[in-house]
Amino acid sequence: MNWKLLGEVFVTLLVIVDPPGMVPVFLALTGSMDGRARMKAGTQAVLLALGVIVGFAVAGQTLLDYLHVELPALQGAGGLLLVLVALQLLTGQADEPSAQGGTSNVALVPIGTPLLAGPGAIVATMLFVRRADGFDEYLVIGIGILLVMLTVWLVLRFSGGIVKLLRPAGIEVLTRIAGLLLAAIAVQLIADAIDAFVQLYLAEG
Repeated sequence: MNWKLLGEVFVTLLVIVDPPGMVPVFLALTGSMDGRARMKAGTQAVLLALGVIVGFAVAGQTLLDYLHVELPALQGAGGLLLVLVALQLLTGQADEPSAQGGTSNVALVPIGTPLLAGPGAIVATMLFVRRADGFDEYLVIGIGILLVMLTVWLVLRFSGGIVKLLRPAGIEVLTRIAGLLLAAIAVQLIADAIDAFVQLYLAEG
């Protein structure tokens, strides 16, 4: 087994996904749920993220080429989606059932994607696949992705204890902080997408 490649994939994706940084957002979006529902949401989010990342690893470039979509467009779309979620958190609308739309919706969007399976993780995985040489290295990349998602699941799985410590007032404060962090991430994603588009068109020109 190529341990060097496994380490690169694991560390790179783990830094991009940032499980500790995900905890405040995850708790803010699932703070009103009971322990079982929160665990279910975390599992669904991780499974979706795993499916999205593996799907793009296998056929991402082909799909984007077919749709005539550049990677920066995917990044910008993720940023716009996060802006909407951040506004809900900052205004308190995420606490309303109609805003959440159920456990599954919260788990799938925005936790599963674009937070866990975001443009950064997708692009990094596609680059690793492009560099891979032979089935053995593809297998190593797959193992690396699985290990990262397992780590994320464990972090989310045991984040419920934090809810008991914070209590409703703490969750309210955490929700606003998470909204601010998400807004910053969204703005950065959109700025990076614009910069990438400018660089792309300058290169073509």
